[in-house]
Amino acid sequence: MDRKLKVLAICMMLLFAVGTVAAQDAEQAVTGAGAGADGWKIALAAAFAIGVAALASAYGIAHAGSAAMAAMAEKPEIATWGVIIVALAEGLALYGLVIAFMLISKIPG
Repeated sequence: MDRKLKVLAICMMLLFAVGTVAAQDAEQAVTGAGAGADGWKIALAAAFAIGVAALASAYGIAHAGSAAMAAMAEKPEIATWGVIIVALAEGLALYGLVIAFMLISKIPG
C-alpha cells in the first residue's frame, strides 16, 4: 500500500508540474509573448489529467462497489445508496475528461 501511495504522489506532482508549464505556455501564446506554446506539453497535461482521474475513479468504484455489494447482501433496501456512491466515484472520471478537453482546446494551431 505504501508503494501505491508513493506512485500516486509522484503522478500527482508530475500532473501539477506539466499542467503549470502548459498553462504558462498557453498564456504566452494568447498574449503573444515568446515563440508560442508547444502543443505536446498541453497534450501531455491532458493525458495526465484523464489518466489520473480514471485511475482514481477506478479505485473508488472498486472499493465503494464491493462495499456496497457486501452491504446489500445484508440489507437489500440500501441498494440505491450503493449505486449513488458508485456514481459519485464515476463522476471523477468525467471531471478529468472535461479538464482534458479544456486543455486540448488550448493547443495552438
